[in-house]
Amino acid sequence: MPDQSLKKKTVKGVFWNAVDKFGTQAISFVIGIILARILMPSDYGLIGMLAIFFAFSELFVNSGFSSALIQKKDRSEADYSTIFYFNITVAVIFYFVLFFTAPLIARFYNAPQLTDLTRVLSLIIIFNSLSLVQATRLTVNLDFRTQAIVSFTSNIISGITGVIAAYGGLGVWSLVLQRLLYAIIRSFLFFILSRWKPIMIFSKQSFRQLFGFSSKLLGAGVVASFFNNMYSLLIGKFFSAGELGFYTKARQYPEMLSGLITTIHQGVTYPVLASLQDDRERLVSVYGRLMRMIVFFVIPLMTLFAIFSGPFIRVLLTEKWAPAIPLMQWLCFARMITPISALNMNILNAVGRSDLYFRVDISKFPLALLALIVSIPIGLKAIVIGNFIVTFISFFINAYYPGKFYDFGAARQIKEMLPVILATLFAAFAAFGIVFLIPADLLKLIVGIPVAGIIYLLSARLLKIRELDEVLQLINGIINKVRSKNA
Repeated sequence: MPDQSLKKKTVKGVFWNAVDKFGTQAISFVIGIILARILMPSDYGLIGMLAIFFAFSELFVNSGFSSALIQKKDRSEADYSTIFYFNITVAVIFYFVLFFTAPLIARFYNAPQLTDLTRVLSLIIIFNSLSLVQATRLTVNLDFRTQAIVSFTSNIISGITGVIAAYGGLGVWSLVLQRLLYAIIRSFLFFILSRWKPIMIFSKQSFRQLFGFSSKLLGAGVVASFFNNMYSLLIGKFFSAGELGFYTKARQYPEMLSGLITTIHQGVTYPVLASLQDDRERLVSVYGRLMRMIVFFVIPLMTLFAIFSGPFIRVLLTEKWAPAIPLMQWLCFARMITPISALNMNILNAVGRSDLYFRVDISKFPLALLALIVSIPIGLKAIVIGNFIVTFISFFINAYYPGKFYDFGAARQIKEMLPVILATLFAAFAAFGIVFLIPADLLKLIVGIPVAGIIYLLSARLLKIRELDEVLQLINGIINKVRSKNA
């Protein structure tokens, strides 16, 4: 693929992926705030108790085949159809496993209502399995416009329904209804808009070829999924549903912001990096630009959100969520590192080294387990501090192979980050001053966020951070395109 063609498709993909993620996250943000003001922390805690079971189910349903299809160069209709039938089969199996083990899950947490919640929520697994291949095909073609339409429509309909149910007094079931309806609408729209239907074939050869790559991702995914969800599992076991609710809400917004940056870049960059796997020089060049662009956004965004998390929670979620504030602050700094580490792992998949991906993920598991064992007896705040420490150390582990293969390890990455860190510090000092000097929480947000943002952008200009120019050029290009269409 020529440079200009690749650049054009990448920029277009990033734009529509950003529209998708920003649009759906904006809807989720508004809906989430409304629901949090109506519902109790314990409602979110009950859903959080089930997180690990659904994460594992979704993981095995996909089994890394989406990434394997994207990475494979000569995909066939037999490949797509084989994985489609595999996804559905595994989804049905896991649905029945969760259906019959639901009483055991409820007994584990000593929460009888989890039996019915598990059995109904498990239907999501089946509906999600129906659209995995369609979404993968669209990603391969960098068609994020269609994905944006699907996500936006599904989110807004399911979100409004959830709010109506919450106002109607359904409590935790309003969250169940919202999630289930989202999965149903999303699957239906993918079937309609992707214009792809499976053929009646299950190719053992296709399965074996793809499984050779995906199996290592599955192994790494099991470790990563357990690592990401064992916090909810153990907090739900050793603390109350309300405390798990505080933790769930505290991680929701940092993960939403961090995940927004990660998924926008990861969704586009994985197929792009995969297409460059045979051109080392261009691969390293694109990899470096992506790293700098991620850092340009994630470091200031998460730092400022940590500073303004107190006013944010008290104003938007109400005082009943105040215990989540210190948890959210630490999780902001932990999630600051996540998109950078995700890119370091993404490049391993893109060049077909899922074996190294698995090895890296396995190496971090003992560290995470040790942190939990030490922190659980101390309390909830100690758990999230431990999570930050593990995430920080994991950055250096994740950067090992990029350093070894591409001379782009942790030291070089940190050096690339320094101008952004300095610009962020200037903005952070201003934000701290506003938080301490202005008494009213609402005013802190109204004044503090734009002032800190402007100081960051001015600092970026003074420090000649080139990513600022790239962002401005992209914005100008979009504005000019809109003007030319309206002319």
